[in-house]
Amino acid sequence: MLLAEVARTWREVAATAGRSAKVAALARLFAATEPERAPVVATWLAGRLPQRKLGVGWRALADAPPPAATATLTVAATDETLGAIGRVAGAGAEARRRALLHGLLAEATEPEQAFLTGLISGELRQGALDALVVEGLAGAAGSPPDAVRRAVMLGGSLGAVAEAVLARGPEALAEFRLRVGRPVLPMLAKSARTLDEALDKLGACAVEEKLDGIRVQVHRDGETVRIYTRTLDEITERLPEVRRAALELAVDSAVLDGEVIALDEAGRPRPFQEVAGRVGSRLDVAGAHAALPLSPVFFDLLTVDGRELLDRTTEERHAELRRIAPDPRRVRRVLVADPDDAEQRAAAHAFTEATLARGHEGVLVKALDAPYSAGRRGAAWVKVKPVHTLELLVLGAEWGHGRRAGSLSNLHLGARGEDGAPVMLGKTFKGLTDALLAWQTERLRELAVAEEPWGVRVRPELVVEVAIDGVQRSTRYPAGVTLRFARVLRYREDKPPTEADSVATVRGLLR
Repeated sequence: MLLAEVARTWREVAATAGRSAKVAALARLFAATEPERAPVVATWLAGRLPQRKLGVGWRALADAPPPAATATLTVAATDETLGAIGRVAGAGAEARRRALLHGLLAEATEPEQAFLTGLISGELRQGALDALVVEGLAGAAGSPPDAVRRAVMLGGSLGAVAEAVLARGPEALAEFRLRVGRPVLPMLAKSARTLDEALDKLGACAVEEKLDGIRVQVHRDGETVRIYTRTLDEITERLPEVRRAALELAVDSAVLDGEVIALDEAGRPRPFQEVAGRVGSRLDVAGAHAALPLSPVFFDLLTVDGRELLDRTTEERHAELRRIAPDPRRVRRVLVADPDDAEQRAAAHAFTEATLARGHEGVLVKALDAPYSAGRRGAAWVKVKPVHTLELLVLGAEWGHGRRAGSLSNLHLGARGEDGAPVMLGKTFKGLTDALLAWQTERLRELAVAEEPWGVRVRPELVVEVAIDGVQRSTRYPAGVTLRFARVLRYREDKPPTEADSVATVRGLLR
């Protein structure tokens, strides 16, 4: 299969507004895809690289060679080259990656270059993502979308399901079942602005602590324990305390969903960044464990002693969790059987306030009658977190890629330092509508003081309001802190730069 066919479908999907037309375009492509190429094609069109990260920066992408006149690249050859780029390491790695990348781009036509640039930069933005890719696969294979979706959830791999269903048809989906030792995609939550909004939406529910740690899925089979991240990477060897906790449970086999956090001497959670650093460390696990021991807290149970619980209700699954796990190993929660009852609603608010006072990031509200929808961001789980907003200075912007090519997209954000000079805190391209992107590009070019290959540096005169999930310590930025999940809300042209938030204000948000 030629890469041009994938790029053509990407452009068709991106340019199409209707869901059914998007699915039809994907189904036509998958029907023409060799089963052995399906894992790569499906993963690409979901906006991801099978290699995860290539170590390629914006500068290398911005400096692409002229495109080829005719399409000759195959999917297999492209994937092989991307894999080679991802494997480059050692002295001179950046230059060798750049050479391989530019060699690949030189063989690509203009549409293929646009597709590859968007894919590598993480800005493919074709509007397909996993949900539509699943429906496209179902259409190509003549299978119900729900059956393909469930297979992906339980198989843990869109690519594996794509290859199986295109090679052997719908009957191959029966191979993908929940098995202890094979991770499944976790159930995810939508967001609500307030607790009352979540209670009104869900009805009878449980309100649980939302812990700011690392999501883990723990599989126990006898004395064997395996631990996975939310992206299904195995991290068993890095978390000996989680393995010990799993072996203490009153069970022979189980799959548990939970979070690992670190607590200080007062029992308050330590910053997420510290937990992430400990979990991410592959060296000196014993030393890291001694310096920062972690505590697993479980909030769901997917299977126990051979009984699959995915289709059981939230309350049935939690009853089984209570049976096998002691209080310290279970997330705190309060039941709200009737959200219209004033006392129960008040109790939910009191629980939320106490959760925040303990240093946690919010609450998770779960419908009591909901199954565990692995891999889906369904309506049955709703997270409620305090939203922080900051008014920051725009210091520069990077040229976009894919659909945003030609637009100034990724904003460089800063706050006022002690001397009034701007201090950079981080970047974001989230929250920008097409209209805002167009306005932003024009306005920032007016304010530009220098043009760089990657974008522009601007006079710090424009104030933008952003929402963030919080801030964390950083050695990368001069203020020693950076923003977590920043997204643009609006520009504040009514405010002068002197009214932007200060670095002291931002540091005050550190937990």
